[in-house]
Amino acid sequence: MTDDAADPAMPQAEALDESVRDTLARLYSDGRAYASAEMDRQRLRAGILGTGVRDAAVLALVALILLFSAIVALLVGLILTLERSIGPLWATLAVVGGTLLATLVLLLLAKARIECMKKAITP
Repeated sequence: MTDDAADPAMPQAEALDESVRDTLARLYSDGRAYASAEMDRQRLRAGILGTGVRDAAVLALVALILLFSAIVALLVGLILTLERSIGPLWATLAVVGGTLLATLVLLLLAKARIECMKKAITP
């Protein structure tokens, strides 16, 4: 009778073992599928972000080139306007000197802001 009692218990244990094994295999498979889907999602997000940053950089570069061109056109126009009253050489020197002076002031202001920032973040 002990043989008969052991036999019916053995299939239940194997069935329980098999279902746990199947469950763990399914869990592993689902985990890998989830990880793969998440990686694909993050790749897609990174691609969208990269494309957006690239497009923004190109547009900003074109805007800077146009701004530079506008400043050059303004300076040339200023030289041509001043040329009538003080002559071409003095007009050129006045515009270049004024531009260099404005550049120096802007650089000094930038330096002061950087120093102020350094003082603020220094412990």
